[in-house]
Amino acid sequence: MSTVSTTACSDRLAAGFADPVHDAQQAFRAALAALSRPGRPVDTGPAIGGLGLGAAMAHLLLALSDDDTPVWWQDSHIGAAQWLRFHTGARTTATTEDAMFAVVTDALSLPELARFAQGSAAAPEHSSTLLIEVPSLVNGPTLQWRGPGILSSAEVRIAGLPEGFWAQWQANHAGFPQGVDVLFTCGAQALGLPRTTRVSRLEEV
Repeated sequence: MSTVSTTACSDRLAAGFADPVHDAQQAFRAALAALSRPGRPVDTGPAIGGLGLGAAMAHLLLALSDDDTPVWWQDSHIGAAQWLRFHTGARTTATTEDAMFAVVTDALSLPELARFAQGSAAAPEHSSTLLIEVPSLVNGPTLQWRGPGILSSAEVRIAGLPEGFWAQWQANHAGFPQGVDVLFTCGAQALGLPRTTRVSRLEEV
């Protein structure tokens, strides 16, 4: 728990989970499902009022972060860093290389994937997981995903990613077991892209 007092923050911080135990378990299971079944969107729960984050982004941050998970915020002015610190104890880091989780609310301005923590061959788990809010999980260019957790292949249509993202992803995948993992969010849905997933273009992106 953060050292910020409840009294000082109660008037300006949004609430956390309505049912902390049940909702946290639901969001954690949703994150596991998204990463274990890449390409299949999962629901995380309703929006949290008074917070400038989408429902899935907020639920995943509450469920996954704690005082041992430094978080990098792309937008340092959205006011959510203090909210997360209060509810989970997660501290903010100013450098992408130190982040266990990265919150990206403007996908078109996403830093290069190689700038985030990649882990090492001995400790690949010491890498970043990127939570990227996108405008749509179903209206983008058609891509084919293959890999663990996918039966044969999956067609995925994520919109709003920067030019060159999928070329960067190819390099990220080639670096396995090192590399970042991604959870895309849109509204109340999340879609996982673990570093084990191979992505092919079915049309120009």
